[in-house]
Amino acid sequence: MSVDFDKIIVRDGTASVKLDGRADYFGTTDILPLWVADMDFPAPEAVTKALIQRAEHPVYGYTFYPESMVDALITWLKKRHGWTVEREWVVMAPGVVTSLFASVMAFAEEGEGVIVQPPVYAPFFSAVTANQRRLIENPLILVDGVYRIDFEHLERCAADGAKMLLFCSPHNPVGRVWSKAELEQLLAITRRYDMTILSDEIHADLTYPNEQHTTLATLANDSDKIITAVAPSKTFNIPGLGLSALIVPNSAQRVALKKVFDSMHLSNTNPFSIAAFEAAYRSGESWLDALLIYLRDNRDFVRDYLEKNIPAIRLIQPQGTYLLWLDCRGLKMTDAQLEAFFVKEAKVGLNAGKTFGMGGSGFMRLNIASPRSVIAEALNRIATTLNTH
Repeated sequence: MSVDFDKIIVRDGTASVKLDGRADYFGTTDILPLWVADMDFPAPEAVTKALIQRAEHPVYGYTFYPESMVDALITWLKKRHGWTVEREWVVMAPGVVTSLFASVMAFAEEGEGVIVQPPVYAPFFSAVTANQRRLIENPLILVDGVYRIDFEHLERCAADGAKMLLFCSPHNPVGRVWSKAELEQLLAITRRYDMTILSDEIHADLTYPNEQHTTLATLANDSDKIITAVAPSKTFNIPGLGLSALIVPNSAQRVALKKVFDSMHLSNTNPFSIAAFEAAYRSGESWLDALLIYLRDNRDFVRDYLEKNIPAIRLIQPQGTYLLWLDCRGLKMTDAQLEAFFVKEAKVGLNAGKTFGMGGSGFMRLNIASPRSVIAEALNRIATTLNTH
């Protein structure tokens, strides 16, 4: 499929968090924004057509989830991930972050322990602490440029009374696509301690060519308690439409989750989310295949540029996601100095590593889901600014 990912699309004035929210987040609009995890690319044409067709019907009433939409998801998971999902396992949700919060509420009582693996996406922490559960941190370890799970420490965390693990796969922000052997070792520990796993697999479709994502649930046995969060939002650049799904094979867990969702009256969606969800999974595959090649080339462009022009910043080579984890410790700056350097001097808006918790100090997160000319401009700004120091 021929898609022009090099085309610049002006997003200013669309109430975009990434563009129009710059002033609130960075204190200025005078930056090149490469932070929020959405793409600067148009969604698949099939999605746009489905939205237009639905908009042309002038009644936008209460909407339920049609079987055709759920079937599109099930077909996608089977084709792309080799995972056979039963219809009754699917629980629709407004978004993956909402699902993190709901799962913690459903499967851990106040004061009980929930494990997270920093550095990780910030809502993993707040899903635990905002609900008065006990945060247990099992930090990832960086070995020879590759992040790994500290399984020995994870076992100690599990033995400390943890009821749940919030697992990010592929991992945001470090970009790891976990191997089958790692996932099996993880499951062995959670089985010993009868823990529930919420596996956030929202980036599962965004693995680079020659990398293979393994869905955790495909390795499970009947006694495992795994809830898998999936969505078309990152895959097809439709996060603003706010619709995701939880795959929950355990019937008792489905009841518990639905009880939490019902308590917040989260049972309704809107007709546009449904139209986009189904169209993306039914007709977005060729667009995604083209996207993954473009993202791979953007990733490699950044790596080569840094090695040649900014060796003090090192790319942690990602296997998945369009989010690059940059090791900026070679710049010898504090976190406050790093943020000031990127925002006030280089005028490039990235996510500060410290916001991802333990292990994030000295790092920055770069979103490469933009035309390559934009990525090149950002890197040139950083290099030029460093050269004037």
